[in-house]
This record gives sequence, structure tokens and C-alpha cells, in this order.
Amino acid sequence: MHILVLNAGSSSLKYQLIDTGAHPEALLAKGGVERISDPAEAVAEVLQSIASLGPIQGVGHRVVHGGEGFRESVRIDAGVEAAIEACCALAPLHNPHNLSCYRAAHRLLPAVPHVAVFDTAFFHTLPPRAYLYGLPYELYEQHHIRRYGFHGTSHRYVSAKACEALRMDPAEARLITCHLGNGCSVAAIAGGQAIDISLGLTPLEGLLMGTRSGDVDPGVLFHLGRTLGMTLTELEEMLNRKSGLLGLSGRSNDMRDLCEAAAGGDARAGLAVEVFCYRVRKYIGAYWAALGGADAIVFTGGIGENRAEVRARIMDGLECLGGVETLVIPTNEELLIARDTARLIGRAGR
Repeated sequence: MHILVLNAGSSSLKYQLIDTGAHPEALLAKGGVERISDPAEAVAEVLQSIASLGPIQGVGHRVVHGGEGFRESVRIDAGVEAAIEACCALAPLHNPHNLSCYRAAHRLLPAVPHVAVFDTAFFHTLPPRAYLYGLPYELYEQHHIRRYGFHGTSHRYVSAKACEALRMDPAEARLITCHLGNGCSVAAIAGGQAIDISLGLTPLEGLLMGTRSGDVDPGVLFHLGRTLGMTLTELEEMLNRKSGLLGLSGRSNDMRDLCEAAAGGDARAGLAVEVFCYRVRKYIGAYWAALGGADAIVFTGGIGENRAEVRARIMDGLECLGGVETLVIPTNEELLIARDTARLIGRAGR
């Protein structure tokens, strides 16, 4: 079954065409369209580039936020489309682009089944003690203010691969999975289910990231508003796009650049790397306690997979945890999306 996987960003569209009927699954094509202004034109360009590879039998769409309503991947119909749109307020930097891409693809491929695979779905198993904030409970009841978590497809994929590598039954495994890229998160997984995640209502909470601040005292925002006159829009822009590794270093959000600069004596670059590693190490320790121990710590994502020196600095000081397995597993979110899409299409056809 030829499944087209679409991952829409604010100004780019990445795609993969995967044959899920091959054993193992075969990647037929991959690529992207940059600096897009019209989603329909971008999708049309993708379809034209893969036209010679045969008919598309399903389209899998990455959707960042599914709110509390979506606990697994689903075929998209009018009701699902409306529910995704309702979640745009919870993920204004992501869901509108995911939705625009779906609508463009559906117009061009109206007879093909389309499936939404949600970043948040894997974390529907979080217990209330993990997803509730210390805010008036009415904000959760009436406005759904809670921790949702993201990068769910990545954490789900690498946790399953870790169990395969360890030859463990997922129902018995306790894992700490670290997705470290431009966006970063750490998840605690027990018995194949997530019990905690560092990302929250939005993809802004938790670890220091490429341009996102991660955890910050909310009082800082009040202080900046009062003393510098910063607006909500300016504060949001600062936290999402001007903070993190970029903000601390003053030069880059790319860990490769910062490691090189730090080795050359750039103190701020070195400080940014140090803060990054400390934050990850702190979350690993917290989730070790939440799990009551772990069978493995898994690293994935661009930094997690490729920066051995960063992994070493994160693990330095965690000797107190004992001889825990440390695994590096390349993530493959697109393959997981293709599998979910093929499974749902096949289920509907029976």
C-alpha cells in the first residue's frame, strides 16, 4: 500500500512516500517544499514529484494537537476536521498549518482516505497527578488547561524499538525516552504507556530547546510586562523564537555550531550547552523517581542521535542510578504515521 506522509510546518512541507506492503516497508521517495505561501501549490508540487511512482492509496497527516478528544490516530472526516480546528487555539503555531495542508491534500485527492496522527495521542494515558497544573480546577474543567505532551509519535516509535533491542515485553519495561532536536522532550514510559512528559499545554514547557525557553518562572513574564512594557505577543515571540540555545548563546540554535564554538573558547556557547545538558539530566532523574527505576534511557532526535559528547555530558553524574542501559535509536515518525494510516485504511476495508 502506497502511503503518502505529510508533515506541514509554518513555511515548509516535508513528505515521504512509503510502501507499507513491502517487507520491510520501503521508502519510495522523500523530500520537501520550502518557503511555501500556498499549501495547495505545495501539495501539488509534491504530488507531481511522485506521480511516476504509482497511485497513492492513503495519506497520513501529522497533526500536533488533538486535545483530549483524540486518543489514537483516526480517519479524517468533517467532524474530525472541525475538532482539529478547535484545537488551533491550543497550538496556534502548528495546528493551522497541519489543517491547511490536509484541506489542500483532500481537495487534490478527494477519493483517497486521509488519516490524522496526533503528537498528543500517546500521552492520553497520563494520570491526573501528571497532567494537572496547580491552577483553579475550573480552568481544566471549562477550558481544558492541562499538560498534553508532544513528540508522541517519536516516543512511541523509539520505546517500541527499545523493547525489541532489550528483548523485553513492553508490558514489563520502564523506559526514559529523550527526544532531543530543535524541539526537545523527555517521557517516562511504563508498561508501554506514557506516565509523564516534559512538554505541557504547548510545546514550550520543559527542556531548554533550540529557540524555546522551556521551564521558566511565570513571574518573569509579569516582571517583563511591568518593567519593559512587553506585550503578550512580544513575550510569546521571545519565549518561542528568541530563547533557548539561541537566546543563551547569542549566536545559534544549532548544537553543532555551539559545541564547535564552545571548544574554541566561546563562553556563552559553552554555557548554553551546559544548561541544556543539566536540564535533560534533571528530568531524567525526576522520571527515574517517577518510574521507580528504569531499564533503559533512550536518546533520539538530531542531537540525541548525533552528538555523542552531549549524551556523555547528560549522563555524567547519573552513575548513582546504577548500570542502566543507554540506547541511541534513530526515530522514524513518518514510518509510524504510514503504519497507522495503512492499518486504519485496512480496518475500514474489512
